[in-house]
Amino acid sequence: MATMKSVRTGEQNKIEVVDAQRPVPGAKDVLLRIRACGICGTDATFAREGGVRLGPGGSVVPLVLGHEPAGEVVEVGAEVADLKVGDRVVVNPQGATSDIFNIIGCGGPHGGMSEYLLIEDAVLGESVAVFPDSVPFDVAALNEPMAVARHCVNKSEAKPTDKVVVFGAGPIGLGVTIWLKLRGVEHVVVADVIPGRLETALAVGADAVIDSATEDVTARLTELHGEGADGLGRPRPDTDLYIDAAGAPAVFRTTVDSAKQGTRLTMVAVQKKAEIDLGLMLPSELTIVSSQGYPTEIFEVTAELAEHQERFAKLISHRIPFTEVDKAFDLALTPGAAEKVVVTFDE
Repeated sequence: MATMKSVRTGEQNKIEVVDAQRPVPGAKDVLLRIRACGICGTDATFAREGGVRLGPGGSVVPLVLGHEPAGEVVEVGAEVADLKVGDRVVVNPQGATSDIFNIIGCGGPHGGMSEYLLIEDAVLGESVAVFPDSVPFDVAALNEPMAVARHCVNKSEAKPTDKVVVFGAGPIGLGVTIWLKLRGVEHVVVADVIPGRLETALAVGADAVIDSATEDVTARLTELHGEGADGLGRPRPDTDLYIDAAGAPAVFRTTVDSAKQGTRLTMVAVQKKAEIDLGLMLPSELTIVSSQGYPTEIFEVTAELAEHQERFAKLISHRIPFTEVDKAFDLALTPGAAEKVVVTFDE
């Protein structure tokens, strides 16, 4: 029986590299050799918790990790007509067919942080997409999180004339910034508390940044976007669109306190706890829209990711070989230690 190395959750704040059976593709399947896989905040959360808890008070069970893989097709089932050995592909982790979760990583039986990954019922354009040889595997591994960022921008309905602030300069917030600028949005400000991330925001195209640890966000937005007013005529920044890619309660408070008449807030980050006075939203008639996943965007972004690969590559702060995957997760689990960590596999 052929085996492979695969990463799963271990004890709390730890991962385990285990020997697993190398999958054998069926007639409708393809087998990928993984070349790069990003570490998502979701992976880090599962690692912190040691897996996933089965119901309230239930036991914690380990999970295989990784849902941001890019790899190379090494075996093709007899009934697969539109893929061939050697194709370089990115994966739709929500397009798996092997279990009720229909997902790779995050609870499914297969994880992308493995030497090989089985794609069952493989369909080009649905479960995988081919990307050009000119794109490095580590940049291609950004496809999934950049689809999340793209869906957020689509949900926001950002217009070229909008003045926007993005809270959070992690990979999703920076991806949102790139997509906004590629869409032609007039002015995009990025706010964060980590100076290095703000430098990256400027490098990928933000028009201005705010260090929200040391600066008055409302005052800076007024300086950058001009002065508007809420429904009671009170002065407010003339910011049209707020995007929450940070998940910090302060983002909601700042938005509600700063919103002019007709402001929109699009939330892509996970807000675990946010206490706001809903009555304070009335003078601005604030609209809140949530964004999750990528209903259609997973492969819509692939060609543009390739076209603008140098800009997207700036999101990767650490490239760590699979032989040092423990170090990669240590970085991802340490707040502020890394922006985007991508694990690479030997060619």
